[in-house]
Amino acid sequence: MSLLGRVLILGARGQLGSELQRSFSGAGDLVLSDRTTVDLAREEQIRDCVRSAKPSLILNAAAYTAVDRAESEPELALAINGRTPRVLAEEANRLGALLVHYSTDYVFDGSKQGAWTETDPPNPLNVYGASKLAGEEAIREVGGRYLIFRTSWVYGPHGKNFLLTMLRLGREREQLTIVDDQVGAPTTSVELADATRTILDGIGNGRFGATEEWAGLYHMSCAGITSWYRFAGEIFAHSQGILEGRAPRIVPIRSQDYPSAARRPANSVLSNQKLQSVFGVHLAPWQLALERVLSRLRETAT
Repeated sequence: MSLLGRVLILGARGQLGSELQRSFSGAGDLVLSDRTTVDLAREEQIRDCVRSAKPSLILNAAAYTAVDRAESEPELALAINGRTPRVLAEEANRLGALLVHYSTDYVFDGSKQGAWTETDPPNPLNVYGASKLAGEEAIREVGGRYLIFRTSWVYGPHGKNFLLTMLRLGREREQLTIVDDQVGAPTTSVELADATRTILDGIGNGRFGATEEWAGLYHMSCAGITSWYRFAGEIFAHSQGILEGRAPRIVPIRSQDYPSAARRPANSVLSNQKLQSVFGVHLAPWQLALERVLSRLRETAT
């Protein structure tokens, strides 16, 4: 049994939305929405989309994710990341639907020693993080049946992300400079989608009790810790069959030596203890999750 009657996926063509389509295929009647069908900066279009679909489950994989560009487009970032979640929460409540929303490690300032927990006070360093935090707070204010999953360093076989950028640059350049003083847990869209499906199946089966027992905020990231530099090294060390033997030399640098419009937290490591305690869900170590994505890319390359 599952609660999955009609499932509305927002951001269906993005890197996470694509994997949610795969993971939820056959689980219910999927209604797909993306930027070509709904302008997420326009409240009336969002409401019309939800009211037309009449879903029992809303998966919000849509977001403004251009971290540096957000510094010069704060109003647009806040509209999509901050106000849209409130509208979705209100419409979900009106329908009695469950809303699943994804947030980011960038709500933290990176100053903590050790993994961040759900009770640690947020303090975003950039506009993107502030806009995502506003979305979290809006959903909590509305209340109802919701799950917020904070994750980190998301990438996968689709969309624009660090992995695909590294593979492209690996074909084009002999040497790359990569930041080595920011740490976190690279998390695949594949792991996120499959963990979401597992949790929602459990909720549908009544395994976790009533709404008030499981609704809330959770951290959801792959296990382990690395830096962007070491992540890049792992990518190139296991990219056989994709780069055809080519691999650039990578050079570690400090954040201050890599100019960017937005500041990034030095420590983005999230504690997944609450997710494991409540739902019994463990995401794969980041190295294993990376190999799984690379295997899929090898298959599509042949």
